[in-house]
Amino acid sequence: MSAKAEHYDVIRKPIITEKATMASENGAVVFEVDIDSSKPQIKEAVEALFGVKVKAVNTTIAKGKTKRFKGQPGKRKDIKKAYVTLEEGNTIDVSTGL
Repeated sequence: MSAKAEHYDVIRKPIITEKATMASENGAVVFEVDIDSSKPQIKEAVEALFGVKVKAVNTTIAKGKTKRFKGQPGKRKDIKKAYVTLEEGNTIDVSTGL
């Protein structure tokens, strides 16, 4: 497997919500990442894929909600989010796509 494919396995997709937009005003970008990925892996993947310098990585795990699927009780997947703070002068425009 190529190194680029491994980076795409770590970073799933950008998260574009109201809270993520507020974070982007402070130089941070929010990504949904693999639940087993570590902060150094996330930092390496973002730097390699987007060609930017990462200052810090903060992560949070959102527990999946209990919902009903076709009348049967079920549970959504847990999601890990990474708040990636970039060095001064670096930007990632997530609205244009990867």
